[in-house]
Amino acid sequence: MTPDHLLIADALLPARNQMALSLGAHIILACFGVAMPAMLFVLHRMGANGDAAALELAKRWSKISGVLFAIGAVSGTILAFEMGLLWPGLMEQYGDVVGLAFTLEGISFFVEAIFLGMYVYSWGRLPAKAHQLLLLPMIISGMSGTFFIMSVNSWMNAPTGFDIVNGQIVNINPWAAIFNEAVFLQYLHMLLAAYMVAAFTMVSVYSVGWLRGRRDRLHRLGILVPLAFAAIATPIQPIVGHFAGQAIADRQPIKLAAIEGLPVTESEVPIILGGYYDGNEVVGGIEVPIAGLASFLAQNSFDAEVIGLNDVPVEDQPPVNVVRFSFQIMVGIGSGLALLVTYVGYRWFRHRDTFLDNPWMLRAFTLTGVASIIAMETGWITTEVGRQPWVVHGILRTEDAVTDGNWVWFTLIGLIIVYLGMFAAGFGVLRSMSKRWAAGETDLESPYGPGRIHELVS
Repeated sequence: MTPDHLLIADALLPARNQMALSLGAHIILACFGVAMPAMLFVLHRMGANGDAAALELAKRWSKISGVLFAIGAVSGTILAFEMGLLWPGLMEQYGDVVGLAFTLEGISFFVEAIFLGMYVYSWGRLPAKAHQLLLLPMIISGMSGTFFIMSVNSWMNAPTGFDIVNGQIVNINPWAAIFNEAVFLQYLHMLLAAYMVAAFTMVSVYSVGWLRGRRDRLHRLGILVPLAFAAIATPIQPIVGHFAGQAIADRQPIKLAAIEGLPVTESEVPIILGGYYDGNEVVGGIEVPIAGLASFLAQNSFDAEVIGLNDVPVEDQPPVNVVRFSFQIMVGIGSGLALLVTYVGYRWFRHRDTFLDNPWMLRAFTLTGVASIIAMETGWITTEVGRQPWVVHGILRTEDAVTDGNWVWFTLIGLIIVYLGMFAAGFGVLRSMSKRWAAGETDLESPYGPGRIHELVS
């Protein structure tokens, strides 16, 4: 191995870790930017119709959204720089292909930021209906921004919109890259995940308060409103995931082979839960007693053929156990959440909201926020690690896209410090707001509001 190759190998590991840290942190914050405006709209609508508690909760959540959006803006900016700094081989060759998607996502972000600022600072300054309407551009821009950024990721899994002639990228069509064949399923899968994460997290927080005796109208709404969103998104998610899995079987069969721990191509493939892939087979797993279930889920036929890992060289195979474990964790948690909201729906239609009097149900609610985040993160691990060793599937290897700089370990350490400080500060601000609300303050002054500025200059 030449010194240059050693340098690239040294950069690859910290670059991957830095990107994983940045994406893993930012995607959580992005979920709130996508889903909170819709929940705010429902609360504001209830408040405009005379529910004072709903209006107060919308006001509080708007301030929470502002804090989370500010942190997300920083982490998103870091990600934008990392795409060019860490992966110059990707952006130099394919920047013109995916550049339009990044631009449109940036526009969506700025639109949401503008209207969020207007919404947060317009309490008491606009008529109720006009104020509520400010949420609509936020909802739309959150959904559009998600679509455009997901179009880039789906393009990495299903590259299109260009030709390669004599090693050169020609005939670039950025719209074809945006509307690639994988984008709609991946977009819907992520959109539902965003609503699940944001909704279940809010349910968790207010369930803790309810268990601690804060059984007022605010906490009841803080549980029921986001729970309604979660109850809609969660049962749909496995259906979308099923079709996304079938698409993987067609476009990325080796990723599916890693998910199933399948070494050789065969028919009537069973599903094995748990276990460890030792390079030849899954050891210690539990086989689901339905012959050919994996074949059916992949191809709608119990005797369908499923491609095995050994159909490609070892260097073209992803880390099997990482992909396999992350996928099974995602499916396991998602199934548990789906069962929970199904039971909640049953209890609601039978007894309305009497489940709030069940301490075990509330304890389950307190776990749903963390569980949904883990499910989303492991889903992303499945997607990204399962595509390896390719950054652009079948075309550009990750090791060929990474920077050849020897500074990446330092930026990784710096990023860890920045993120720890940023999230600690954000948590401190949110904790302070929560304590002041619990103490009875109903109108927390914004740090840069007109009144505060007057105090500072007088």
